[in-house]
Amino acid sequence: QVQLVESGGGLVQPGGSLRLSCAASGSIFSIYAMGWYRQAPGNQRELVATISGAGTTNYIDSVKGRFTISRDRAKNTVYLQMNSLKPEDTAVYYCNAGVVVRTSLTGGDYWGQGTQVTVSS
Repeated sequence: QVQLVESGGGLVQPGGSLRLSCAASGSIFSIYAMGWYRQAPGNQRELVATISGAGTTNYIDSVKGRFTISRDRAKNTVYLQMNSLKPEDTAVYYCNAGVVVRTSLTGGDYWGQGTQVTVSS
C-alpha cells in the first residue's frame, strides 16, 4: 500500500558529503513523521534523525552539526544532507515514515529498502 524508495548513497572520502532522498508513494492520506536510521555491520539499527509533521527535528549527538534532515511535504519526500562524513558513518541507511493509509485511515510504520553509505579513503 505504501512504498518508500531511497536514493543517494555511495562511496565518499572522509570529509565529503552525500545527500540521501526518500520518496513515499502509494495509498497515502497523510505522513505524520519521517526519519532516517542506520545499521553498520555487527551493530543494531540506530536512529539518526527525525522530522515531525510540524517540522521539528531531532538528531543523535554524533551527527549534530554535520547532518541536516529536511522534508518536502508536497512530494512526500525526506532528505538527509550529510556533510563532514567520517568512516564511522559507514552503514546502510534506512528511511522510515509514519503514514496514515488512505484506504483504511489507519496508521502504520513503513521502511525503505536501505541505501549503502561508505566513507573511506
